[in-house]
Amino acid sequence: MNRLLLVAVVAVLYLLHQDFWFWREARPLVFGFLPIGLAYHGAYCVAVALLMWTLTRVAWPEHLESAAEERTRSGSR
Repeated sequence: MNRLLLVAVVAVLYLLHQDFWFWREARPLVFGFLPIGLAYHGAYCVAVALLMWTLTRVAWPEHLESAAEERTRSGSR
């Protein structure tokens, strides 16, 4: 994945976290019982969890992990 795309997705999700459009009303109810703000944050949490999974799979700094493994194998910390 393109690094710029990942940065853009992080920025968009950061901006979407500021959900000022659901502050004043608890209606409409999602599934007949769940306030819209709570449903929004539930969906937001799922989206952020998927983003974090993607970031760890795609953008994890493997060179730092391999350096730590080498230090562990050599016995120095």
